[in-house]
Amino acid sequence: MPNIHQLQPGQPVDLIKMPTEGKVFQPDRQVADDEFKILRDELIEMQRRFYAEGSRKLLIIFQAMDAGGKDGTIRRVFQGVNPQGVRVTSFKAPSKVELAHDFLWRVHQTVPATGMIGVFNRSHYEDVLVVRVHSLVPESIWRPRYKMINDFERMLTETGTTILKCYLHISKEEQRERFQDRIDEPSKNWKFAMEDLAKRELWHDYMAAYEEMLFKTTTDVAPWYVIPADQKWYRNLVVARLLVHKLRELNPQYPTPEQDLSGIVVT
Repeated sequence: MPNIHQLQPGQPVDLIKMPTEGKVFQPDRQVADDEFKILRDELIEMQRRFYAEGSRKLLIIFQAMDAGGKDGTIRRVFQGVNPQGVRVTSFKAPSKVELAHDFLWRVHQTVPATGMIGVFNRSHYEDVLVVRVHSLVPESIWRPRYKMINDFERMLTETGTTILKCYLHISKEEQRERFQDRIDEPSKNWKFAMEDLAKRELWHDYMAAYEEMLFKTTTDVAPWYVIPADQKWYRNLVVARLLVHKLRELNPQYPTPEQDLSGIVVT
């Protein structure tokens, strides 16, 4: 099943021209919700088989602007999935130990093992986004990282890891509404930080960084998916479709028992 949100290698990226409204693609929320429930049930079963098979690895990477919905996507899509076979890693500002190594060092330690689904909430891509926009390192340092990332991801795929990369694409107005909701709703105050507003002032700088990142790191083995994310229900549906479709392609199977179990009765 071709995915209308998948980027192709060498395809120019203009985020302003890419829709953030999921209703453009699916106007009926009820239809979307019904499909999502079916897909999530299939994902739960597929993940059981993937874990039991124990021979391959799946890595899902989420990137987005602040309030883009990474946490909510992970929570909703993986609801009911056996946590024993899923590992979520959230990448914050690197520690002193991590800064003493190359930028991929901390990432490589968290890639999924065989049978596991790894989920990155932010990722190594912060090292060509935040560091660029905020001038944390000179361009001579961050620009070569595009190739390093592509080489790293190709190495992962050639050693049994399937990679799915999702950029959750929200509008600046939708971000404003989500920030305001975090301010107005006491139970969500903890999600808001004053630095979020400072980053918002750099919106256009971030868009430029994302556009180049998406262009330079969409490869044949690890393309990006730009997912309209203003409607959370559509965002969740697309991610569930993407995961289930990929697992169908992989077609994991429960392993056959080493011994013939027919006729065995436990007493």
